Amino acid sequence: MGADAAVKQTLPREIAEARINDLYRNHARDILGYALRRSRDPEDAADVVAETFLVAWRRLGEVPLNDEARLWLYGTARHVLANHARGARRRDRLTERLREELRQKLPAVLRAEEGSDLLEALAGLGEADRELLMLIGWEELTPAQAGRALGISPLAARTRLHRARRRLRAQLAESSSNPPNTEIEVEEAR
Repeated sequence: MGADAAVKQTLPREIAEARINDLYRNHARDILGYALRRSRDPEDAADVVAETFLVAWRRLGEVPLNDEARLWLYGTARHVLANHARGARRRDRLTERLREELRQKLPAVLRAEEGSDLLEALAGLGEADRELLMLIGWEELTPAQAGRALGISPLAARTRLHRARRRLRAQLAESSSNPPNTEIEVEEAR
């Protein structure tokens, strides 16, 4: 631990707060401009500014006391931007990996031609019906398990499931000239 860090630890909170407020007042606009010119969107730039000053608060003893403070903040903002860029690349890679996984694991019913009819019919249902049907049909939960996940009793889940299936059949009949998918009938046997 350097001498400056030791000084920060002994500074009274009021003095430390006054110092960070001065730094922010004097340099936030410069750091925001720096971040805006290097970020994808303004929200990212605002995050960079916030994180830069958070680092400055945590490492206040390392921040120079003169005009060098602005340069220190630029360097810190540069590191924060690099961390954001690495995080964005990780998120992009993860998103692509998840997309590929979803493409491979989509239920067969969604790959069939009537899949779009089923999705349209599900979209026409209320949120509660849709969630219950999806938990049972796609997540392969029993009505009792789905009820637990939804915070309702097994009896209420079975009753709601019966009604939701009836509404789904009606939606399918309404939105398609095809008769309702027999897979829905098979699911009812559960």
